Amino acid sequence: MNTSDTRAQLRRLGLATIGALIVVGVAAGPAAAHAEVTASDPRALAENVTLSFTSEAESDTAGIAELRVVLPKGISPDAVTLKEAPKEWKLTATPDGYAIGGAALAKGTDAEYSITVRQLPDEKSLAFKTLETYGDGKISRWIEVPTDGEKVDNPAPLLELKAAAPGAKPIAPGPSASPTSSAAPSLKPSPAAPPAPVASASAQAASQEDAGSNAGVVIGGIAAVALLAVVGTFWWLRRSRA
Repeated sequence: MNTSDTRAQLRRLGLATIGALIVVGVAAGPAAAHAEVTASDPRALAENVTLSFTSEAESDTAGIAELRVVLPKGISPDAVTLKEAPKEWKLTATPDGYAIGGAALAKGTDAEYSITVRQLPDEKSLAFKTLETYGDGKISRWIEVPTDGEKVDNPAPLLELKAAAPGAKPIAPGPSASPTSSAAPSLKPSPAAPPAPVASASAQAASQEDAGSNAGVVIGGIAAVALLAVVGTFWWLRRSRA
């Protein structure tokens, strides 16, 4: 084999290697960013458990400013307290979970925080659907829950639980666990939740639409009567002339 043939083969081999690396990089790209959760005591019915969350930054233009989490069944918003978070970030309860955020983090900085849960439910796994909002308004949705071992593009943070400790029992819910009129105002609505005025505005729009429909029926009736009067007058004049 001469030198030129050897160089040609090396060139082809190099191009093939670069192509394979590009394919692997593209395939791994979407799965690189994700959200995770770990527990200090990952057992069903465990009490005063610290849950630590990490949401990887995936925006090239802005940092994470807020995370909105939907709590799994068995954990109420009032059973959650903030333990550790980025500086000046606050946790606010929402009807279905909580929102945590503040000043946007530096671009490329992962959002890490931890909460304390009064008691984990008696389940095999818990999914914490999460919305990441960046300083520029971009939203990443980690809300998909895989079933039967299937892979999903945007998996929600999933916590696998071990069996409950012997003798473990559900503790009594807190006084504000069940919704009451006095507890409702303490739940500040998340930015993602539609505000109340929107609903009332929709109701007003529906009322106006109904009123418009009724008015249309009345106007249509008047127009029909007028048309009949014109036709009747024309027929009477024609008959009189005949």
